Amino acid sequence: MTVLHTLQTLRVALCIVLGAGSVAAKAPAGMHKVRDVVIYEDACFHCAFPSVVKRPDGEVLVAFRRAPNRLIYGEELNYHVDPNSYLVTVSSRDDGLTWTPEPRLLYADAFGGSQDPGLLQLRDGTLLCTSYGWTFIRPDGIPHLKQPVTHQPPGAVFNGGYYVRSTDGGQTWDGPLYPPHIPPEILNGPTREPVPAYNRGALIEGRDGRLFWVVAATEQVDPQRTGTYLLISEDKGLTWRYSCPVGTDPKVTFNETSIYETPQGDLVAFLRTGGYEDQACIARSTDGGKSFQPWEGMGFQGHPLHALRLPDNRVLLTYGYRHEPMGIRARILNAECTDYATAPEIVLHDDGGGFDLGYPWSVMLDDTHVLVTYYFNQPGRVPYIAGTILAIQ
Repeated sequence: MTVLHTLQTLRVALCIVLGAGSVAAKAPAGMHKVRDVVIYEDACFHCAFPSVVKRPDGEVLVAFRRAPNRLIYGEELNYHVDPNSYLVTVSSRDDGLTWTPEPRLLYADAFGGSQDPGLLQLRDGTLLCTSYGWTFIRPDGIPHLKQPVTHQPPGAVFNGGYYVRSTDGGQTWDGPLYPPHIPPEILNGPTREPVPAYNRGALIEGRDGRLFWVVAATEQVDPQRTGTYLLISEDKGLTWRYSCPVGTDPKVTFNETSIYETPQGDLVAFLRTGGYEDQACIARSTDGGKSFQPWEGMGFQGHPLHALRLPDNRVLLTYGYRHEPMGIRARILNAECTDYATAPEIVLHDDGGGFDLGYPWSVMLDDTHVLVTYYFNQPGRVPYIAGTILAIQ
């Protein structure tokens, strides 16, 4: 059954929510929330940080990070770092309505837990998936680390970024491959070597075939502050070179950034911030990634952000909202992403059970339908992977 068929049989439900959640703000003309879907949920696992692509054969592929639900062991919390977190995928053959029940392993790092898979599908069908990880060091090893390092309880030491590559639609993956260490990064990893570049956020394949990836770097440890920088690949992601700063500031932290190319050819970076009242920010390059103009606040709260081009060249910008009422929000921007301060906010969910939610990532299902994926939580449920299907006419 296609989404179009579902719309025809559920016309009376186009403007209401089917399932969890509610529409708390009127959507723009021609945009309807069709239904919410559960993509993957298992009470034994904490699931988070999805990304999504649609394959040329119609398969919708969602990657996410899965780790044991520590509450079943009597522990008090699930952390976002875990020695047994790894990357998995589920898929749909009916435009996001139903999903494979058991995840397929995408990648498990030999040296620690993995985070935040970021899928990019190239025009030739090649898939890239970026990630980064944490290596767990016993207390007697911590004093022997080469400073500076970043570590979180209980003994998780940041080990930087990596990525894997598939040429058979995600059936098998080559790697790990490692991006370069970039000059602004001051951290060392658990093996005493400078950490490779990393980040959570959407990469893009530009119209000239180059790949653009905004990565983060720790510029200061105490208090910790990160900035963002541009990497470029000219060989479909086999190698990367450092280009320029994207968002840096002596007081504001920038990380978790998605990049987007406009029809005019501008590169637009949508940045998550810290120390800036949780405000979303934007930075723009008009010279093909040689430099970025000074960053600007976008005038609203939310993070991280993802940008999706719609068939009419407008841009669906989605983001998590970790303020009451917590949930998932969106805006539709013009083709060049210049009206971010005035574009109406759309509330896709306002019924989140806590701050551990968000990280949306969207894909076109067909010419008039979008699937927005994210992770979500509600009272009595461990965070799970969910989605919202939108009709855009």
